[in-house]
Amino acid sequence: MDDGTPPPPDHDVSPPPPPPVAAAGSPTEFLKGVVGKRVIVRLTSGVDYRGILSCLDGYMNIALEQTEEHVNGVVTNRYGDAFIRGNNVLYISAAELI
Repeated sequence: MDDGTPPPPDHDVSPPPPPPVAAAGSPTEFLKGVVGKRVIVRLTSGVDYRGILSCLDGYMNIALEQTEEHVNGVVTNRYGDAFIRGNNVLYISAAELI
């Protein structure tokens, strides 16, 4: 007999896992924590620069040391020091645990 009511819920289904917990802290704290460490800087063009974050300012202008330029995952250039204008920066990621 089909009276249009849905079947009872299956009680053997476990609830979905909780979402991953993000590390606490602000972006400013993160950036202060990665100064002097290896980072990956992705530009809006898709090019990555990997090196040691020497310093940055409030406009996200970045100075890197021991810099490698990566295009499509391939090293295309190596620089001693590199300066990246902040308006080109898409994101900064830690290349090592902080």
